[in-house]
Amino acid sequence: MEKKQLLLVSKNQDFSKKIIEQVSVNYEITVEKSIHVAYNIALTLLPDTIFFDKTSYSKASDFRNLKNFKSTHFLTKSFLVVYGRNEDLMIMKKRYKSLIDEYLPENMEMDQIAALVLKNCGQKNFNYWHDCFMGLFNLMAQPIVLLQQNNIIAMNDAFKKVFRIEKTNGVKLTDLVNIENKAKVKTSLRNFARGKHMKAVTTTSLLVHNDKLRNARISFSKLSRSITDQFIMLIDFSGDEYFIDDNIGSHADQVEKCFKENSELTDFSFTKREKEVIALLCKGYKTKEISETLFISPKTIEKHRSNIIKRTNSETILESIIYAINHNLVDFPMS
Repeated sequence: MEKKQLLLVSKNQDFSKKIIEQVSVNYEITVEKSIHVAYNIALTLLPDTIFFDKTSYSKASDFRNLKNFKSTHFLTKSFLVVYGRNEDLMIMKKRYKSLIDEYLPENMEMDQIAALVLKNCGQKNFNYWHDCFMGLFNLMAQPIVLLQQNNIIAMNDAFKKVFRIEKTNGVKLTDLVNIENKAKVKTSLRNFARGKHMKAVTTTSLLVHNDKLRNARISFSKLSRSITDQFIMLIDFSGDEYFIDDNIGSHADQVEKCFKENSELTDFSFTKREKEVIALLCKGYKTKEISETLFISPKTIEKHRSNIIKRTNSETILESIIYAINHNLVDFPMS
């Protein structure tokens, strides 16, 4: 089972060490001394639990920005815990009211503190954003799909219109990606779904209807860390919009690199001989006829065919020809 994320804000190293010893089985723990820095870390980690050790901060002003930790909807579902002296907790209860989810007095034993933290582990309803998003799914103008790793399990109306796909049965994201090693894409998506990163924003080429390729900026984002293997993909064919705030959620570099490589595959040109072979193939010439026309052996022609298929990341020579035409990689004389 994947561990939950705990952000521990404390200047007391001994206290932090004891907390880590008690709850590290269930939590992946990040410790930070600065409350200001802790907020930026929270936006990156989107932790399940945020634990403040008020006893290690003497100034009342240290916690004046505590409300920021619940000011963005990315953090409203985090479980906020404050550990402190009774007099400080009384003041905070009046000042922050329902903002803090749990108040732990200083005289509480460590095993009791750990028990309460573990009890609240995953207590929040983290399906909330998933449900809200699905309710708005078809109202969004951009093509959007809900993925379970490589499998498309839901798509909005805009996606259906652009890609001319009506049903999700058996449709995979790799069906839309013209990339040399599709296994690499599958592995990358699987690692993203199961990993701790919350987003990936990159560029790629996508296959739309009639085998046409269009460049796009795509954004992957998890709706919740607790929903295993599922995330959304938003598509922007103009490449001008940014769907995911760069300051929120950690990036999955592997996914971004993998799909960016797909967009770079078109940055090449065929050799003169390959263009000649493709031109003759378009006229319906067979291997033997091409060999006789170009005065090279059939074996060499087969090698050219193989290279063309490989370089265009296609499965057949017909797909390679379509790819070449769509990308204006060859010149055909007017008949």
